[in-house]
Amino acid sequence: MSVKKILFVCLGNICRSPSAEAVMRAKLKEHHRSDKYIIDSAGITDFHEGGAADGRMQQHAQRRNYNLTSISRPVIAPKDFDDFDFIIGMDDQNMRDLKALASSKAHVNKLSRMTDYCTNFTMKEVPDPYYGGAAGFELVLDLLEDACEGLIKKLEGGQSNKG
Repeated sequence: MSVKKILFVCLGNICRSPSAEAVMRAKLKEHHRSDKYIIDSAGITDFHEGGAADGRMQQHAQRRNYNLTSISRPVIAPKDFDDFDFIIGMDDQNMRDLKALASSKAHVNKLSRMTDYCTNFTMKEVPDPYYGGAAGFELVLDLLEDACEGLIKKLEGGQSNKG
């Protein structure tokens, strides 16, 4: 059994991508699939490198029993592109930045947008909640929960051992 590696990416790696990492870990645990995946997150920029997730994001996530434990780091090209099977961006700008960092067609082929996996939401992007209020953080979590379930379903070929 080969382990699949997934990297979630947003701008600074303090709101959306660490939340995606935590939600995905929790969803994989629910589906009894944790041992089949390595999950990580990173930011396009290194502005918050070494720091914890945004405190507001942590509070909203904790209310849903998600623990944001990752430490912010930037995407490392080409290493991350070589190491990860899937690199998932949160918005259009993240996707443009990731494509610019990709050094080959094989690297570009690993890229997808988080909302591509949503089944209940039709939004094109996971919006950055950093400059908004509580509703923005809740929307991010709603989108990530939907997208992570859709991603697992896709990766597992529609199978689910949720229980």
